[in-house]
Amino acid sequence: MPHSPAQELLSSVFGYDSFRGDQQAIVEHVASGNDALVLMPTGGGKSLCYQIPALLRDGCGIVISPLIALMQDQVEALRQAGVRAEFLNSTLDAETAARVERELLSGELQLLYVAPERLLTGRFLSLLERSRIALFAIDEAHCVSQWGHDFRPEYRQLTVLHERWPEIPRIALTATADPPTQREIAERLDLSQARHFVSSFDRPNIRYTVVQKDNAKRQLLGFLKDHRDEAGIVYCMSRRKVEETAEFLCREGMNALPYHAGLPAEARAANQRRFLREDGIVMCATIAFGMGIDKPDVRFVAHTDLPKSMEGYYQETGRAGRDGESAEAWLCYGLGDVVLLKQMIEQSEAGEERKQLERSKLDHLLGYCESMQCRRQVLLAGFGETYPKPCGNCDNCLTPPAAWDATVPAQKALSCVYRSGQRFGVGHLIDILRGSDAERLIQLGHDKLSTYGIGRDLDARSWRGVFRQLVAASLLEVDPTAHGGLRLTDASRDVLKGRRQMMMRRESPVARERERSGGPRTGLPVQPQDLVLFNALRGLRAELAREQNVPAFVIFHDSTLRNIAEQRPTSVDALGRVGGIGGSKLSRYGERLVEIVREQG
Repeated sequence: MPHSPAQELLSSVFGYDSFRGDQQAIVEHVASGNDALVLMPTGGGKSLCYQIPALLRDGCGIVISPLIALMQDQVEALRQAGVRAEFLNSTLDAETAARVERELLSGELQLLYVAPERLLTGRFLSLLERSRIALFAIDEAHCVSQWGHDFRPEYRQLTVLHERWPEIPRIALTATADPPTQREIAERLDLSQARHFVSSFDRPNIRYTVVQKDNAKRQLLGFLKDHRDEAGIVYCMSRRKVEETAEFLCREGMNALPYHAGLPAEARAANQRRFLREDGIVMCATIAFGMGIDKPDVRFVAHTDLPKSMEGYYQETGRAGRDGESAEAWLCYGLGDVVLLKQMIEQSEAGEERKQLERSKLDHLLGYCESMQCRRQVLLAGFGETYPKPCGNCDNCLTPPAAWDATVPAQKALSCVYRSGQRFGVGHLIDILRGSDAERLIQLGHDKLSTYGIGRDLDARSWRGVFRQLVAASLLEVDPTAHGGLRLTDASRDVLKGRRQMMMRRESPVARERERSGGPRTGLPVQPQDLVLFNALRGLRAELAREQNVPAFVIFHDSTLRNIAEQRPTSVDALGRVGGIGGSKLSRYGERLVEIVREQG
């Protein structure tokens, strides 16, 4: 059966045998001159959906991207594949920018990446008027959403593309958008006629684990012991915590770097460059880090604090395992996180509509954290997707949690909140329930309350679990004016009156935390007999990357090197049949790769 032009390009330029999922349908739809809105998870191959149509059509594909780091890496990867690609952003000097503009006008470029603020200048729009344009690709399209976590006002003005060039196809792409955000993207970008391609949001290679926070640093260290010498990201809520965590991990012998908006720009850029170009770096960061990080071999993403929403959590964890190999998403969360995030919402200057949206997003994530069912099913339900059966690759599937009837402890906890005046935090409430002789408690007369000492049957850790799950179930709320004090909600009455049963997740003992997350695992499954050759190939890749001053993954992905190590091709022809090596890379690097295979026998 003859290959289509799209399949020919896929093979000869990018080195892949076949398209995945909706890729071929999207490519052919856009190459035929039609608009598309593409929702595809990270690692699903979104970029090919506009790169190949741009190469098939006459003119240059204009890619609008808000992410400078991602632009540079993608352009370098395209050049490695033999594609004439450039970018225009604030990092270029005037001379280089002028050269790129001349190449656009003369028709030499096949793909040009540009930041939205540059694209919208009158000068650049007039440059486009004088150029041949193949298509417009709007990457990270969720940036147009006013309620989203990455809102960029310039994206609202991209309707100018349709107004000025109604005949040029547009493709908008995002890896994260729930159904309301999808509708908003189509409306705001004037894509009413676009065909929607919605892939599954599932990332089957990521294992999801949630643990109760006791000592976050020590728990993180236990988790990282199974990820020695692997690249990963550790997200923390504050800049101070980022610095402390990076210092702690360095003291423990790990290669950890900090990244947050408070660092000087040069330090941020240097740390990001090291993360992209060196193996085995752990980046400790606030959520300022990650958008536009296209490093495929991130083996884990750890959260030492609760993110603000399910969408944010999905996007951050989605930075792991972009190469399709096994990866892990690990979240350590406690009641303190919930109290802090709820206070931040209530004390913000946002309007009530925005606050209500933030509350519901946080409650959705809390439901995920406390759920006793398959994590993947709960996660995907938030994106309007039904996952047919338990996934077998999350902590709840691998070690199903025990449930217990916590109705009586819940009644005791709620009663204690009420009788102490609905203004105290969890630590104080647990002291009352467990009959503590703490000086402050006695000064306040709380040793005289009817709830004093009625909770000695549970330890403090179990009580924290009860309070945390009551907050997650909206049976207690955080009083923003009372320094994290808890108060009853309207729903509390049904539990207090015995009209509602409370089934809760039993807290796992601290010692079982590693066991619950499924024990040790390796990222890339390389067979022992292939390991020496695999490491030799990685050594060559590192050398090539240094010579060209590019990240190693731009040269070859780990999965390509693993395929070479398994198949051991001893000629350039045989090497060409290994997945992930296009014609340009074969001619540039083929002999050196084959030489290493021969050396290793």
